[in-house]
Parts: sequence; C-alpha cells; structure tokens
Amino acid sequence: MREESGTATDRLRELRADCGECFGLCCVALPFARSADFAIDKDAGKPCPNLAEDSRCGIHTRLRQKGFTGCTVYDCFGAGQKVSQVTFGGQDWRSLPKEQARRVFDVFPVVRGLHELLWYLNETLTLPAAGPVHADVRRALATTERLTRLTPGELGELDVGAHRQEVNVLLRRTSELVRAGAGRGKNGRKKDRRGADLMGARLRGADLRGADLRGAYLIAADLTGADLRGADLIGADLRDTDLTDADLTGAFFLTQPQVNAARGGPGTRLPGSVRRPDHWTVAG
Repeated sequence: MREESGTATDRLRELRADCGECFGLCCVALPFARSADFAIDKDAGKPCPNLAEDSRCGIHTRLRQKGFTGCTVYDCFGAGQKVSQVTFGGQDWRSLPKEQARRVFDVFPVVRGLHELLWYLNETLTLPAAGPVHADVRRALATTERLTRLTPGELGELDVGAHRQEVNVLLRRTSELVRAGAGRGKNGRKKDRRGADLMGARLRGADLRGADLRGAYLIAADLTGADLRGADLIGADLRDTDLTDADLTGAFFLTQPQVNAARGGPGTRLPGSVRRPDHWTVAG
C-alpha cells in the first residue's frame, strides 16, 4: 500500500479540484437535466456545449447568470486530476478511441466516490476526539488510496458501495466520539436529527450543538444564527439552506459542495476545512 504523505490537513487541501490538471471530465462524464440547476439537458459522456477545446468552461464567471447553478456547487474532490493524470497517464479523452474515452467517463465517478471517502477519513485524523479510531482510520485511508490507483479495468469492476459501508463503520464511531464532547439539549440528550425531513424548517437561532444531522434534508431551511458547533453534517442536503450568521465552528464531515449549495454571509462561521463560496454575499 502507498504510504500517506504530509499531514491530514495537507491531504485535505490536495482533495480539491484542480481544473488545470483535468480534461474537463465533470463537463463530459456526468449527465444533467434541465432544471433550476441546469439550463439544458445533457447525457452522460456528451461534452457540455460550454466546454472549450482547452478544457475550460467558456462561461465560468457567468455560470449562475446563465442558469448553470449546479456547476457552481459541484466538486470532484480532486478525482478529475487523478483520473486525467494518473489513471490515464495524462491522455486527453479527445485523443482516445471512442471506447477508451467512454472508459474514462465510466471511471471518473468511481474515483470521485473514493476521493470523497478520502476526504472524510483525512478529516477524522484532524479530530483529536476521534483518537481511539485513528489507527483503524489510517489503515482504511491507505486501502482507499490504493483503490484510487487501480487500473481502469479494475476500477470499472470495483464495488465502491461495499467499500463505503466498511468505511462508514469508522465514520459513525468518529461521530459518536466527537459529538460526545459537544453540547446537549435541555433534557440532557443528544440531538438526533439523522435523516430528518427538515425542508423549509424554521430553525433560526436553534441550538444544534453536537447534533446528528447525517443525511438530514435541510433544503431551504432557515438556520440563521443557529449554533451548529460539533454537529455531524455528513450527507446533509444543504441546498438553499440559509446559514447567515450561523456558527459551524467544529462542525465535521461538511464538504465544499454542501457549503456551495447553501446561502451564507460574512457572519457565517465555517470550519477551516472548507472555503467561503465566492457567490455568498460579502455585505450585510
């Protein structure tokens, strides 16, 4: 197995899209349907009409204005450059025979899924409270990294779902350990909102410290000024969630795509693992 290099924080920085090292794979491999997120329909394996020959987006600075909000919230966790430069050795899909190019597009979402797991595993290593599982997490991290470097044929046959289930055991234990030190509700119990339907919920100023929000539906919920310190947000749907002035300090398993999909402002406090989106308001 490949040895880990650098600190977990360094590796988290590496698990971000580097479009300059990718051949626009997300703009070709993935399908999308005409909706509030996309202005047109596009089949998987078909290049987006906005993709230029240099693999850049021709409307990158105007995606939201042109009806492609979905593109602005997407992140491949660095899978694009891994597939482009490592799995296929720097070969542009345009130069490959049709059958091989199709394999590039098939492999991309597989590696993207593995890279998302790498994100969670590396983040776990930055959480002191998760110390009891760090040894197991390092082993899972090495295994997952090795899987990302399989051949295209091997990646095409990989059962990512089965591997995800194995990793999820560690992530659940991490959640228990980290949330144990966070706040509790008035009745002294932890706030369990796992998978809850909170679409459009009015949670302004809510005390959600240490809450289990795994897979919760928070679409268009009002979390203005809410306290989400130490909350588990893995898989939570934050599309159009209002995080204005919310405190997410210490919230964990929060990814850049989730933050990009939400709304926030200068008073929103985020964990250091994610960046403040450019489209968030910069003034009150």
